[in-house]
Amino acid sequence: MESREEYRNKKKKKKKLRFRKWVIVVFLLFFLSIFAFSAYQVYSWYNDNKEIESISDDVIKTTKIKDKEDSEKTENINPPEDVSDDYWDYIKMNLLEVDFNELLSKNSDTVGWIEIKGTNVNYPIVQTKDNDYYLHHAFDKTYNDAGWVFMDYRNDAVNFNQNTIIYAHSRYNGTMFGSLRNILKSSWYTNKENHIMRLSTPTENTMWQVFSVYTIPKESYYITPSFSTEESYMEFLNTIKGRSEVEFSGTVNTSDKVLTLSTCQDDFGNRIVMHAKLIKKESR
Repeated sequence: MESREEYRNKKKKKKKLRFRKWVIVVFLLFFLSIFAFSAYQVYSWYNDNKEIESISDDVIKTTKIKDKEDSEKTENINPPEDVSDDYWDYIKMNLLEVDFNELLSKNSDTVGWIEIKGTNVNYPIVQTKDNDYYLHHAFDKTYNDAGWVFMDYRNDAVNFNQNTIIYAHSRYNGTMFGSLRNILKSSWYTNKENHIMRLSTPTENTMWQVFSVYTIPKESYYITPSFSTEESYMEFLNTIKGRSEVEFSGTVNTSDKVLTLSTCQDDFGNRIVMHAKLIKKESR
């Protein structure tokens, strides 16, 4: 017959075993929940990307897009005196013209189309009453965390402000503004033909010359759309040009209009930013 002390020891051992089992169960449930959440995140990311790719393919297939040669309506903006400036090569390039009838029938928020050489950026631009909606909605307005390419709600999409800002998520599969990760690589910036953005709207076709690219922690200064004085605008231009991590030819002054592209660089709030100035336009 076991003693009272032996009985107590057995009881303690059973309690310890039960406690260990509960600890193991809790840890298993914890790791299973993490696995399930991660699997859901991966599935959502994959599904969002597939939907965006499908929408993008459909938009491109159903939209009439063409190169537009210069005409009597074509206007070169602020030509520099320096004949060696790359500007003179860029204005020889064709503008981009997009038929917006089909796009507007699909989404009345459509305000333009942007193409950037040397990247995957070739999308319609939308604009609504805030800068939140298209962070989580695709071009067809379905919920999608990949979002879409959109213009700042404060901007005038017909008469461009001093600084017109366009946003999109930086998707790791290269969609939306994901390929802007390449603009700070020598393979992109050493090819001068890449330093051009073409933007078409229902009222005009435009061409923009890149003059600054950089990364920066999240801030609001570079996304200021308008300035109250010429001095404050010149200070802004000097600041954003001075930030560039790549040296571009040409100058920028207060008679220029700027197109700014902004996207996330990472999960810590840093941004990839690209600025270009208007060099050519043609009314439609």
